[in-house]
Amino acid sequence: MRSHLILPILLTLAVGCNKTEPIDAKNPATPKPALSTKKPRLAYVSNGVADFWTIAKVGAEKAGKDFDVDAQVLMPAGGISDQKRMIEDLLIRGIEGIAVSPIDPANQIDLLNTAAKQTKLITHDSDAPGSTRLCYIGMDNYLAGRLCGDLVKEALPDGGKIMIFVGRLEQDNAKRRRQGVIDAVLGRPVNPDNFDAIGAELKAGKFTILGTLTDQFDRTKGKANAEDTLAKHADISCMVGLFEYNPPLILEALKQAGKLGKIKVVGFDEAESTLLAIKEGHCHGTVVQNPYEYGYQSIKLLLELHKGNNTAIPASKFIDIPARQIRKDNVEAFSKDLKLKTGKGG
Repeated sequence: MRSHLILPILLTLAVGCNKTEPIDAKNPATPKPALSTKKPRLAYVSNGVADFWTIAKVGAEKAGKDFDVDAQVLMPAGGISDQKRMIEDLLIRGIEGIAVSPIDPANQIDLLNTAAKQTKLITHDSDAPGSTRLCYIGMDNYLAGRLCGDLVKEALPDGGKIMIFVGRLEQDNAKRRRQGVIDAVLGRPVNPDNFDAIGAELKAGKFTILGTLTDQFDRTKGKANAEDTLAKHADISCMVGLFEYNPPLILEALKQAGKLGKIKVVGFDEAESTLLAIKEGHCHGTVVQNPYEYGYQSIKLLLELHKGNNTAIPASKFIDIPARQIRKDNVEAFSKDLKLKTGKGG
């Protein structure tokens, strides 16, 4: 091959090997670095599996579409060890941001702080104030608990005996929520630092709180707790369920015992059967969060932090998405709006 043909061929091969690098029209000899089309990868981690988290998942995925990010939603079914494994796996894969609802923040500080060093970390639904997380998205669970306690007092104008049911009290949200109910029912002033022993029977005026029963997210145990309460306390007046699945289990136990509508029920969160029971008069009311917004706002904030926009975090490091009380007079409108957001209604 003649030497005067070699140079053009080599130049052609060189250009062909750099197809991903656009050429500057003004200076074709100088290729520009290729622009990355990789979407930011952001993770939304729940503290369990429930319909509540299914609603949050819809919100997170909608934000992913709206902001063109890879929004991954993970729901640990195996408790704290499963959540730990998920977070560690996300860090190994170099995730750009994590929003997590810690199961046991007091015993997850090391894990959360490690995650905060490696990626953008925020909490949602349940906080870990002792960690180095950047922000908490959710509601004030103590004040939301007081809203629930107010519903109990509405349901029992003449007072009565009350049992509280909740998944687990290791979570910051559950602990504060329960205490808010107790303080409101017993007429105590606002004090989020209060904490009453789980098994203690508490009395004030015409109200008696018999105790608090936990189930560790075990639905069978949760229903058994309701059934045992009915068997042991024939004079119980109201049963309060503080996790999304607790009110439906209480309602099932009451129906099987032939006491549906005879014992007051006050709930938390927006399980479909809880909302139906409110419409039918079998549940006095429920306090709802906004899991759709928890998911949506978490992904939105993580993206801003990924971009380096730290001004998206308020000085309080708390983005408040307030709780609401749902009763028979507003349950229909609430249900319709929820169905629209989750794609279940027209």
